[in-house]
Amino acid sequence: MSRVCEVCGKRPVAGNKVSHSLRHTRRVWAPNLQRVHAVVAGKKKWIRACTRCIKSGKVMKAA
Repeated sequence: MSRVCEVCGKRPVAGNKVSHSLRHTRRVWAPNLQRVHAVVAGKKKWIRACTRCIKSGKVMKAA
């Protein structure tokens, strides 16, 4: 299953986890995706949207 927001396109970002001793190991920051029943192009559809899009009103929830 893809970890990409279908509204804004936000996807996982990779970087380094840096410990107190400054050791570097790779890690991933994943977006907080939720499965939402939304209205898309006038039809009800399940989409995966990040919480920022849901809270900002970019996603019209289906009743």
